Amino acid sequence: MKFNFATILTLIRIAAIPVIVICFYWHSPQARPIAGMVFGIAAVTDLLDGYIARKYGQTSRFGAFLDPVADKLMVSIVLVLLVQADPDWYVDLIAILIIGREITVSALREWMAIVGAQGMVAVSWGGKLKTTLQMFGIGFMVYRERLFGLDLYHIGFILLIAAAGMTLWSMFIYLRAAWPSMHTGEQPEG
Repeated sequence: MKFNFATILTLIRIAAIPVIVICFYWHSPQARPIAGMVFGIAAVTDLLDGYIARKYGQTSRFGAFLDPVADKLMVSIVLVLLVQADPDWYVDLIAILIIGREITVSALREWMAIVGAQGMVAVSWGGKLKTTLQMFGIGFMVYRERLFGLDLYHIGFILLIAAAGMTLWSMFIYLRAAWPSMHTGEQPEG
């Protein structure tokens, strides 16, 4: 298997996950800000890898598989960290909505690929906006400390609420697009 620069960026995002976890639990006043910055840098690789892959013709089947896996791993793991550190019901609810949506849409995409209609659930602008809101919101909440007088945790929480709303909306759009294919009466083998 040949690795290109876009795929290496995706692998860096996966490699950043344990670094974020270690920094998050490190016993230092700077632990959470460092974890938030590492998360932010990893989130930027999500923007770069797709851009580089398209612009320089570095798309691959492996990259197409790995990119959403890296995103879902990073977001889910860091949401679990936030729930553990801030066990308020509203943080739990947002994490449940976001992780539940990711599982549902991933299963839906797999189903649609089986029935040959994967184009009906392609990534939309709503999904991209949801991801952007998530990445900023989670990054700010992980950072937690004030920066230039701004309460990044609360800004991140507001962004994560918006991301949760976009999460539900985009899931509804995907399910509505797939609904006709789900009622054809045919069952995929498996």
